[in-house]
Amino acid sequence: MNKLKQTFEKVNKIDTFSPYFFLPFILVLYFFTSLFDFHRFELFNVRVSIWPAVLLAIACYYIGVFIIDKLQWTIPSFGLSFFGKYVVHFIVFLTLLGLASYFLMIFGGGLGIADESNRRNLNPKLNFFAQLLWFGVLLLLSYKMILEKHMSWKKVLIYGSIYAGVMFLFLLMGYRTPLIIMLFTGIIIFHYVVKRVKLTWFLTALLVIGVVFSMFGFLRVLTEDTTKEFNSREQPDVELTESEKEKLLTVEQKVNLTPKWIRSLNGESVTGHIVLSKIMEYTQEEGYLNGEIHGGIFSTILPGEQVSPRMRVTEVVNSLSVEEGKYITRPTRTTTPTFIGQLFLDGGYLLVAIGFFFYGVLISLIYNKVKQGGIRSFHSVAYAFVITLFTVSMHTGLLDLIFILMLGFVILASAIIKTENKKLRY
Repeated sequence: MNKLKQTFEKVNKIDTFSPYFFLPFILVLYFFTSLFDFHRFELFNVRVSIWPAVLLAIACYYIGVFIIDKLQWTIPSFGLSFFGKYVVHFIVFLTLLGLASYFLMIFGGGLGIADESNRRNLNPKLNFFAQLLWFGVLLLLSYKMILEKHMSWKKVLIYGSIYAGVMFLFLLMGYRTPLIIMLFTGIIIFHYVVKRVKLTWFLTALLVIGVVFSMFGFLRVLTEDTTKEFNSREQPDVELTESEKEKLLTVEQKVNLTPKWIRSLNGESVTGHIVLSKIMEYTQEEGYLNGEIHGGIFSTILPGEQVSPRMRVTEVVNSLSVEEGKYITRPTRTTTPTFIGQLFLDGGYLLVAIGFFFYGVLISLIYNKVKQGGIRSFHSVAYAFVITLFTVSMHTGLLDLIFILMLGFVILASAIIKTENKKLRY
């Protein structure tokens, strides 16, 4: 019993949200849980191993973190320090713009949670600006918490209630990504400002959060109105031999032996594993897209009909499965490629190495700002947001222009806001 207690004490000494632990731990956990596939790998003929790309990504990330940590480099101010005093004012403006856009979108398009077809057909311009609501509230509340000299539990509950209210607004839209980003950014701020989150507590919370969000996605699919063409679940109409039909039916039966709600517990990570494997297989046969995916982030805002990056990923992965009589992703839906997948599709192992090295460098640069300016600074908010967004993108990919703009704004704001040099402590 004493040995177990000592083990927990050693584990809990780890800084859960440090650059050396949080992101790589979530990445490894994500792909580890994907190994419990309940025969879905067999159903979709997963043939190419993802592990060389995953291990390369982790190694390059650590190299980036280690180099910047040893050099103690931080993000320069770019000669824009004068604008630092206006950052909060600009965030308030963005929040109000997001609030107005959100309510215009709600009144014009209904609730996204009502049905997937509603969520996918919201006004794209209003939806784009509505995201600024949760972004602005997240930054303002987090910064306010950090500046509190005496953080009582009453204040924590007040801030938490406002946070929860905004999260509920986006729950009504049926969006999980903003909820996850807000939740984990809030936990990191809580960890550094209110009370240290021990690793064992975090793992318990992670299990609960994972189950809740998995069930949310499961219920969203379960309640789809399948009479709508957008929600059609028909498989491709292709000619299969009798042996191919029999094999397909047999594997589907194996998959269906496990109840849907159990499969949904790690369904996202299993899908991510399958998609990454199919992307790697596609590049072996067709070559790399040489920037098409990342270029699509910006081309989709141009006039005329454009193919979004995630829709392009859907086309890629389905091209390998449609002849076998099944879709990996329904043609009306977009595919989250994982961050490794989006890099690999455009440039293979080289781009994966560069991308994750850059991740490590950027996260470490901001963390050094935190160590330089102290916990009670805007740098802590920037660090919490950036590492959370990068960690979430391990599944979703970083393909939304609004998220990239948010990322750029937070990094620039952290660079130009002046703070007194203080030792990192919590």
